[in-house]
Amino acid sequence: MINFDFEAELILENDAVQLRPLKLNDFENLLPFAVNEADLWEYSLVTAAGEANLKNYISSALHNRTERKEYPFIVWDKRNNQFAGSTRFYDIQTLHETLQLGYTWYGKKFQGTRLNKNCKYLLLEFAFEHKNFKRVEFRADHNNERSIAAMKSIGCTEEGVLRSNVIKSDGGRRDSIVLSILREEWLGNIKKMLGNKCVG
Repeated sequence: MINFDFEAELILENDAVQLRPLKLNDFENLLPFAVNEADLWEYSLVTAAGEANLKNYISSALHNRTERKEYPFIVWDKRNNQFAGSTRFYDIQTLHETLQLGYTWYGKKFQGTRLNKNCKYLLLEFAFEHKNFKRVEFRADHNNERSIAAMKSIGCTEEGVLRSNVIKSDGGRRDSIVLSILREEWLGNIKKMLGNKCVG
């Protein structure tokens, strides 16, 4: 069984980005996105659009870390010297050596840059090489073409679609696409491929 230390102040970084643990006072750092870019959460199950929703978003993420269910990060873009968004590990199953990577969002000016690839590289490297997880899973709204394309571009394999499996924030039901990367795939060729996409 893998030992995942939820109490550790985990910082992942390279020349392009730093991921550090999300804190309660990060509300101020993320508020401009919540107020000015509410459509960032169009496909999200949990919205951070607006001041009240952002407070709930952060509080829930920190509570789930305390409950040893999730480990949320805030993303700092080193090239722009700005906070860019948030991401997290969740559904962390140490017995089965699997986890999910998601709740990822970035402000619009950071989308389409190499920021996401750098974040994913650091997170996958930590999961597979530092903690020896065997599988990292990704999920998205089946209609979220941008997110699905981004996941496939980092080497994810599409596994299928869970039909009507969760309730959306608007009360409707969502079909969720499931993708994954396995440890042997990461070590085999995905790490090198993704690393090459991070530079430049």
